[in-house]
Amino acid sequence: LDPSYVYVWWDKEELESSKHPAYKGRTSLLLNKLEFGDVSLKISKVKPSDKGKYRCFIPTLGRGSTVELVVGIDPITVISLAGLDRSSSSVVLQCKSAGWYPEPEVLWLDGKGNHLSAGPTETVRGADELYTVSSRVTVEKKHSNKFTCRVQQKNIKQTREALIHVTGPVQ
Repeated sequence: LDPSYVYVWWDKEELESSKHPAYKGRTSLLLNKLEFGDVSLKISKVKPSDKGKYRCFIPTLGRGSTVELVVGIDPITVISLAGLDRSSSSVVLQCKSAGWYPEPEVLWLDGKGNHLSAGPTETVRGADELYTVSSRVTVEKKHSNKFTCRVQQKNIKQTREALIHVTGPVQ
């Protein structure tokens, strides 16, 4: 960043003019905890672009510390019936999940927890830096008619699942 500061506290006041513009109005200290040595930085309205390493340095003590911020978003996952093959007993299921950061992977599972072979995952990154993923799988309607779409992001250990139960004759 240029300027490289997201927050500057000097002589008992915040120096807003020294702060990078992307952080204006979004960073603060817990002022009531300063007297106890707590110099935690609070970042509000966190965005995916805020991810990275942050360094706190206190010149009067000649000490500092570094922490890495990992940003994750709570996504939504939905499965729908995309179509059916009238010449056989198969159905096409579509799973769509929006609001991810970082980019996730999509897995399909049958009712017994076995992985299913699906087509390639379509990924779109929006202007908000969040990812939307979509995947389709063709399954035969048999006695095992429960299917799960699992969308996961291993770096932030986040998983969302949606279950669909295909019932009745496929016509």
